[in-house]
Amino acid sequence: MPSYDYQCNTCGRAVTLYYKSYRAYDEATHTCPHCQSIDLTRLISRVAINKPSRNYGGMSSQEMLSVLEGGDSREVGQLFQDVGAGVPSSDGEYHEVTNRLLQGEKPASIDADLRDRSEQQVSKDRKSAASD
Repeated sequence: MPSYDYQCNTCGRAVTLYYKSYRAYDEATHTCPHCQSIDLTRLISRVAINKPSRNYGGMSSQEMLSVLEGGDSREVGQLFQDVGAGVPSSDGEYHEVTNRLLQGEKPASIDADLRDRSEQQVSKDRKSAASD
């Protein structure tokens, strides 16, 4: 159901008018429900436009490199998701990184977390080997 926002020039209120169809909107006399004035100014509200999706799986290596260097974490995450989803060797860490990128987390932050985790595991393994 289409809705349209107006500002009433008589009483000053913002109003939203709903119509059953675009045709009904075209044929209607737009009236303020508060003061019955027809002196309304149409307000243009924010419009959301879907960005066309990209076929990451069909990209050349140069195009993929461009995405990686582009700096958009979510786009990199989408690339990882589309290209690596069917790879049997991709492990839980790969999927964790992909999900974190899709949420907009910066690659440097993810890299630092993974590096810390790896260093902790190496230290733990050394201690375990020393005690054996």
